Amino acid sequence: MLNIIFGKIDDVIYNTSVFFKNTYEKEWLLEEETKQMILDIDKSKVLGNGAIESPVLGIIPPTSLSGGVKTLILISHIKDKIFNASNCGNNCAFWLLKIAKEKDITINLRHLMDFGNGEFEINVVNKNKIVHSMNELLEIVGDLL
Repeated sequence: MLNIIFGKIDDVIYNTSVFFKNTYEKEWLLEEETKQMILDIDKSKVLGNGAIESPVLGIIPPTSLSGGVKTLILISHIKDKIFNASNCGNNCAFWLLKIAKEKDITINLRHLMDFGNGEFEINVVNKNKIVHSMNELLEIVGDLL
């Protein structure tokens, strides 16, 4: 399940790019789900565990990926930390929901992310309430941001 804590909190990894640079493991990049995230979010292709082909930047190291995809990779691989997913754009919402179908994850958001028009299951930790649509989410998070 996707658990979201809205607003400013302590003990969150805010600068996910710096954390990624010092923490990621090269083998993560060779996993199919990670390759798909990178292709979807950054439109880039993983060539190996240290090289990514970007249509804009050419051949880049993993540390030059977008903040959004680096945050998704961290969320997918590190279970005992809470990451600031406000580094992610709305294009990352699908992946947050997908990762959360496989395992429970908790993220911090300091903005309202658009999770689309479909049904989903998100636990708003601040309110201890599970919501299933953007309308339900909008109803309860207004005072949290």
